[in-house]
Amino acid sequence: MGDRVRWGILSTANIGRRVIPAIHASGNGAVAAVGSRSLASAQAFAAEQHIPRAHGSYEALLADPDIDAIYIPLPNSLHAEWSIHCARAGIPTLCEKPFASDAAEAQAIVDAFVERDVLLAEAFMYRFHPQHQRIKQIIAEGGIGDMQIIASAFTFPISDAANIRLSKPLAGGALMDVGCYCVNLMRFMTGEEPSQATASKRIGAATGVDEALAGALHFPAGVIGSFHCGLRAWREHSYTIKGTKGMLRVPASFVPEKNAEAIVQHWRGDDYTEHRIPAVDQYQLMVEDFADALLQGRAPRFSADDAVANMRVVDKLLAAVA
Repeated sequence: MGDRVRWGILSTANIGRRVIPAIHASGNGAVAAVGSRSLASAQAFAAEQHIPRAHGSYEALLADPDIDAIYIPLPNSLHAEWSIHCARAGIPTLCEKPFASDAAEAQAIVDAFVERDVLLAEAFMYRFHPQHQRIKQIIAEGGIGDMQIIASAFTFPISDAANIRLSKPLAGGALMDVGCYCVNLMRFMTGEEPSQATASKRIGAATGVDEALAGALHFPAGVIGSFHCGLRAWREHSYTIKGTKGMLRVPASFVPEKNAEAIVQHWRGDDYTEHRIPAVDQYQLMVEDFADALLQGRAPRFSADDAVANMRVVDKLLAAVA
């Protein structure tokens, strides 16, 4: 392995076009190969993304002796199957969010990696952006008083009817695709698991998935969280945290531009401050953390157990509107 992790990309899914450049730019990793269900598809993708080798099956990628870690950007419904294949092959794996189709699948993934003592993490890239750590610091320092309310939104319009996010068999839907960010953010900021979950959703007549969903979470210490997500509504990805003495707002929270400063808006009483966070590529920070964990023999920054916990909340929300 040396001082750079050699990555294999398991599928040619579109999200890879964000993660692969981040690996190319990273200081401790390199993309070594990609696998697809057809060799022609793998070769075309490899040429486009400057990947040295292409394999015509996922099995061939896992059998490649020059691969140190796998990144899985498959559709949600295939995460468990192929993550477990990676565990059985003994290959450290970074699996795209949402981690699985439900919490039971998520736990099965974690169990497979624990059993074989292989590194595993969920690719929730937003958590690596320093703006969220700045938010936590402000809260810890009393910058808004006692936290009371968190509100979040993640929406964007899909026009392509064939988009996998709109596929029920592939475990699509607004909550699975973007609402999971809002859920994770609330758990991350409170440090708690919600004791109550309620939701309302709109099912697409043609798709059968939740194309819009609004949810509410109640946390044990008393914080109330609300969020909405959607695959047909105009684009927004933001959150607001209100306390007894002030408020914080992040207007570009989950997919900020990697070349632009992030802005954290902070009201304390009548005083207003803008905290400007230098531009970063949160995808690059994510893959560098996983590669460093592998090289240094440490745990990833965020435990895979957190992925299971997040899926439990997703399950609760879906059950609340079933």
